[in-house]
Amino acid sequence: MVDTIKRSLWRVFLNTTPLSTATYVQIGSGVSGAKLDMNPETTKQTDINEDNARVSVDSYAPTLPIKQVAKNADSVFEFIDNLRKTRAVAEDAETDIVLVDAYETGGPTAYPAQQQNVSIQIDSFGGDGGKPVEIEYTINFNGDPVIGTFNALTLAFTAS
Repeated sequence: MVDTIKRSLWRVFLNTTPLSTATYVQIGSGVSGAKLDMNPETTKQTDINEDNARVSVDSYAPTLPIKQVAKNADSVFEFIDNLRKTRAVAEDAETDIVLVDAYETGGPTAYPAQQQNVSIQIDSFGGDGGKPVEIEYTINFNGDPVIGTFNALTLAFTAS
């Protein structure tokens, strides 16, 4: 029997203390959806002696757009909101995340995971009258991931 993988088993942990020892906090509170956009860069070529093109995948530029309801005392919101308030740019807007495949074997002490350097852009803040405040931001992936495992009990990443 094939089991469906629930979204709650693909987890994203944000490092909220990038200038010191990593403190990973799961993104989730106030977030009802988050989908990784792979943004492939491709080259399409049709030679003069062919009728159909060939496409090669050259690279990826992944992004993870997030819409989050603002919640006091939520570490992820406080980190992101500080980026907004300070209008952080360049290295001040950088941290790392860990993408955890909790649907695979190894957990909870050694889930397969990828650590990724990222920069975070703030897209919007506010909302409609009578509704909760929302912050929208995009996590932009920088460079190649580091493959390893994530311990969900200690919230620590170990490179392979």
